[in-house]
Amino acid sequence: MFMEDVWVYIISAASSFLFLLFLFKLQRSSKRNLLPSPPSLPIIGHLLLIKEPVHQTLQSLSDRYGPVLFLSFGSRRVVVVSSPSAAEECFTRNDVVLANRPRTLAGKIFTYGNTTIGSAPYGPLWRDLRRLTALEILSPHRLAGSLTVRLEEVRLLVKNLYEVATLAAVRGGCARVEMRSRLQELSFKSIMRMISGKHYFGAAIEAGDVEVARQFREVIKEIFELSGTDPGDFLPALRKVVDFKGRERRMVDVAKRSDRILQGMIDEVRSRRKRSDRGREMESKTMIDTMLSDGYPDDIIKGQILSMLAAGTDTSSVTIEWAMSLLLNHPDVLKKAQVELDQVVGRDRLVDEADIHKLPCLQNIINESLRLFPPAPLLVPHESSEDCMIGGFDVPRSTMILVNAWAIQRDPKVWDDPTSFKPERYEGLEGDHAYRLLPFGMGRRSCPGAGLANRVVGLALAALIQCFEWERVGEEPVDLSEGTGLTMPKRQPLEAMCKARECKIANVLAQL
Repeated sequence: MFMEDVWVYIISAASSFLFLLFLFKLQRSSKRNLLPSPPSLPIIGHLLLIKEPVHQTLQSLSDRYGPVLFLSFGSRRVVVVSSPSAAEECFTRNDVVLANRPRTLAGKIFTYGNTTIGSAPYGPLWRDLRRLTALEILSPHRLAGSLTVRLEEVRLLVKNLYEVATLAAVRGGCARVEMRSRLQELSFKSIMRMISGKHYFGAAIEAGDVEVARQFREVIKEIFELSGTDPGDFLPALRKVVDFKGRERRMVDVAKRSDRILQGMIDEVRSRRKRSDRGREMESKTMIDTMLSDGYPDDIIKGQILSMLAAGTDTSSVTIEWAMSLLLNHPDVLKKAQVELDQVVGRDRLVDEADIHKLPCLQNIINESLRLFPPAPLLVPHESSEDCMIGGFDVPRSTMILVNAWAIQRDPKVWDDPTSFKPERYEGLEGDHAYRLLPFGMGRRSCPGAGLANRVVGLALAALIQCFEWERVGEEPVDLSEGTGLTMPKRQPLEAMCKARECKIANVLAQL
């Protein structure tokens, strides 16, 4: 009888506790300001609503439900931010809370267990890599030291185009040139030389290096293709049942090939250092040199190399390609930029990096190109490490945050005539467009390579405008349709008619 009374007491107490807990949670839930959200389906949530291009789909949903929007991607909570004020909250008041990155299968496989500057969780490793990148690899001083590399590679691009244009002129016409591959090669070669100190193209190098470069570019391309949304990241239970289209097997294979190439690069630099009595101290240090000197393990160095190439190659080349496409559709702006270059730089020498800050028209063209076609339209995803508030709404911990830079930079409430190409809109602003123009992100996890990207894009675009006359291939405007990919490329590679300018600059080109 006593035992029965005890059990009745225990059950009654437990029931009361659970009831009070339910009431507490209900009361707490009623006080929370929940995020607006479209109707969803069980298990898969809002996944069926997401169509390519994703940034445009998210903009349409935000237009309907609000600039801070909650979505459920399977088991993962997602908040989409599409207004400058909400973005400012993310990168100021919540900067530390949102400094983490979501864990993904691609990050685990390609970035050595999320140990790169782009994928590492906020903590000691990330802070160390950020310090290394900001102060030793991509600092203004180091970028100034690698100026010769950028100048040489831009001149090689210009020389190649001049030879093609001269041959076409002999035949009585303009040269029809495909620009995407040339621009990708420019970015790839520049970064590879900064990383390893080696040329991977040209007649004076070994055939094996050309093959390594070819293989590595193919690997980078595959990594970009496989780093997009993986269904298993949102429906992890299904990954145990099926490997979606063999993606995981492909990821592992690509990662192994990438690792072999990267390890070969490190071993080669390490061998050169051993052959040098002074450890190459008298030479200009490359990124691999710096990290070996600082004692970083090989996997961390390989991850850093991969981050530099993956983040720097396509973003710069895509930006130049979009800018050239927009200028071809607006020949009056192209002519204005050419006049500015003639006045500031002259016609008897090639533009230099020191000239770029004296060319406001050129800078406005680059800003407007980045506004209309940001290379990372959703930036790199963030993740909340604890509960926070964005736009007055409660955001729970472990929520993925997507900042739709594409939508913010085309918002008619923020920009006048937002879909039109108007470089003159920046005249007199002098940087007064924070949180409205954010192609490289903001806050502590903004892109550390923005300085390098601005130098490569500015110098290359200025040289192309200064040295050549450009026209569209036909009467129709250049197609500005967006393709698929992490860096939002043009759907069709840019082709243009190219002719060397008839002025003193032609004599300079002939001597390259």
